[in-house]
Amino acid sequence: MNDTGTARPAFMSNGVVWRLRIALVAIVAALFLAIAVQEPALAQQPVDNEPAATSPVQGQVPGNTLGTDSDTEMWRAVRQGVAGQVSIPDKNAATLVQSEGELWRSIRNGPLALYASWAMLAMVVMLSLFFAIRGRIRIEHGRSDKTITRFAAFERFGHWLLASSFIILALTGLNVMYGRYVLLPVIGPEAFGSLTIFGKYLHNYLAFAFMAGLVIIFVMWVSHNLPHKTDIKWVLQGGGIFSRKLHPPAKKFNAGQKVIFWLTILGGLSISLSGWTLLFPYTTHFFSGTFELVNTVFGTALPTPLSPLQEQQLASLWHAIMSVFLICVIIAHIYIGTIGMEGAFDAMGSGEVDLNWAKEHHSIWVDEVMAREAEHKGSAKIQPAE
Repeated sequence: MNDTGTARPAFMSNGVVWRLRIALVAIVAALFLAIAVQEPALAQQPVDNEPAATSPVQGQVPGNTLGTDSDTEMWRAVRQGVAGQVSIPDKNAATLVQSEGELWRSIRNGPLALYASWAMLAMVVMLSLFFAIRGRIRIEHGRSDKTITRFAAFERFGHWLLASSFIILALTGLNVMYGRYVLLPVIGPEAFGSLTIFGKYLHNYLAFAFMAGLVIIFVMWVSHNLPHKTDIKWVLQGGGIFSRKLHPPAKKFNAGQKVIFWLTILGGLSISLSGWTLLFPYTTHFFSGTFELVNTVFGTALPTPLSPLQEQQLASLWHAIMSVFLICVIIAHIYIGTIGMEGAFDAMGSGEVDLNWAKEHHSIWVDEVMAREAEHKGSAKIQPAE
């Protein structure tokens, strides 16, 4: 019986009801944010009732500055990016109209903002439903009175350097894309302006901490994240996350963690390169070089060379796309490392994990550690006395 006195189905235990409520709250909150950020995409739609006199079509010029009809050849050249001459240091100012800028704005504020919000919403909904159905992955044999060292202090430092900098970068980056539609109406223009400029400086300078953390974890863990034959069995058994009794053997990192590792390394590298282009504008040609390589290998006809401004626009779009992709990956990583699995957070908290947890999720690694410790103790016993 429930609080209202009506019968509750047998499968609806208190734990399931509690998880369903939490999942529902998470889904509703994510859905609310997704709806709130639809405005930038909708704002890109053309206005059907816009007066023809104000629309620069068919050679007509707004305001009749050159009469009712302009020189079509001249405006065609302008729209194609013809450059004049300027005496100021910024030579990009010689281009009167850069039409790609209009396309960049439409993509960034339109489909990119829209699909990015859908991707993050989908990840939250999927994890919420998984939590509601599967619940928290418990230590099947319960906690023991013994622990084993999972990560040393420097390993945890590298992880938290990368993790904390990424979270701040993600929040400040999302503010640039969605802040004016979500935060501005709530906190007002003055607070939003101060928050955004502060976030801009955080984003620019913490980018170097993120890159340093990326290098640290790559050097520390790349040898543990190479493919191994045990990964095949782990994948075939779904990592054991769908069964309470199944615990496939794994080394220090299982196949799922290896996927997260390589997505973080490769995605982080891509974000870092595009971010470097945005931090130091007009100094790199990453996309021109990439397009040339792709054209050579696959016989495509991607545009090369690209102007410095086109490089910046492509870097901005790519930076946003890869950032949202990595945000979705890290949301899943945070879930499984906190509420998703009992005992998992201890690995990056204290560095010591429960021995039963380690045996259930990383049995091969536990055997290797114990074998090394036994060998070390054995060799210590046969050392000659001095």
